[in-house]
Amino acid sequence: MDNLTFAITLIVVGMGGTLLTLALFSFLMTILKRLFPAQEEAPPKKTT
Repeated sequence: MDNLTFAITLIVVGMGGTLLTLALFSFLMTILKRLFPAQEEAPPKKTT
C-alpha cells in the first residue's frame, strides 16, 4: 500500500468515525431530552 492509498484510507475512516460519533451523540441527546424535558423556572417571589 503506497502512501497516497494509505492517506486516503485514513481520511475516509477518520471522517466516517467522526460522523458516526456525532450521530451517536445526537441520538443520545435526543433520548435525554425526552427523558428529562426542560422545565421553565418560576420567577422568584418577593418576600417583602
